[in-house]
Amino acid sequence: MLAVCSAFAGPSQAATRIKEVASIEGVRSNQLTGFGLVVGLDGTGDQTTQMPYTTQGLANYLQQLGITLTATSLAQLQMKNVAAVLVTTQLPAFARPGQLLDINVSSLGNAKSLKGGTLIATPLKGADGEVYALAQGNLIVAGAGASAGGSKVTVNHLSVGRIPDGAQVERAVPTPLQEGTSISLSLNASDFQTARLVAKAINTKFGNDVARALDGRTVQVQAPTTPDARVTFIAELEELTIAPTIAAAKVIINSRTGSIVLNQAVTLGACAIAHGNLSISISSTPVISQPNALSGGQTVVTEKATIDIKQEPGKLIQLAAAAQLSDVVKALNALGATPQDLLAILQAIKSAGALNAELEVI
Repeated sequence: MLAVCSAFAGPSQAATRIKEVASIEGVRSNQLTGFGLVVGLDGTGDQTTQMPYTTQGLANYLQQLGITLTATSLAQLQMKNVAAVLVTTQLPAFARPGQLLDINVSSLGNAKSLKGGTLIATPLKGADGEVYALAQGNLIVAGAGASAGGSKVTVNHLSVGRIPDGAQVERAVPTPLQEGTSISLSLNASDFQTARLVAKAINTKFGNDVARALDGRTVQVQAPTTPDARVTFIAELEELTIAPTIAAAKVIINSRTGSIVLNQAVTLGACAIAHGNLSISISSTPVISQPNALSGGQTVVTEKATIDIKQEPGKLIQLAAAAQLSDVVKALNALGATPQDLLAILQAIKSAGALNAELEVI
């Protein structure tokens, strides 16, 4: 599969808003995670002989409720209806106590399914170890499964679930939006031309020397100091538009899926490519040696292997210099190569200096 992005992008492309190419420094979300237990499963929970932390987690939870289990009681617990899970979510910027968050619940052990389970109260912590939210609720698992007689059918993942509005924020994270006399815009991608255009658009709207580009990714902007005026200023600033810029020529290759993505800045120099296929087939034929009736020998079964190597003649194709992405795509399609072949061809063209783009393999 040869995927092409913005094949016909040109000067008539619509203008881009600043909010789509940059964000305010310090205004960001935070990752939260926690260890929890899902109860109420229909015999599809963890096998405690292999997952001791499920038993330990349940014992710790019961101890908080005033129930203490002895070592003998712990060894006799049957945990088929309980599963140990990791709960993750994102705490958005400006989140306040009482706000509800969606959470993801993933099995940590060998539970067969989390369908029909209930997540018990789970504290969600940040990177600093502090609790910022508390999660609990009934799981929604977008999948189904059935097994009988040694056969098993599963649709989607049964070991991952989601709880909409399953966590409640308990603590807010301070955001340094109102600090200082200026704010910093952080571009999504490092590009000096984009930084210059952003600073120019802000100065044209709010006056000279309001914004200045510090480098290819950061633009410093003088902003009002009162909270209401600063929020209004940022809202107007993010709606300003800049002319679209041509991104750096880049070819992205996914070696696992075979997909290739090229942007509109990719060009191709003149080159010649020889491409051919080599196929090897191995077939095995059983050969039976049957002795005479009175010889006292034994029947022997052997195999005779046949190896066939076939190489198709390669084609030498001359490609002219191409200044547009559409010409590059036509030239590559003319080879009739498979996606995996295109990976090797593009790398070879880049090594030969005929591909005017950065090659990135993911």
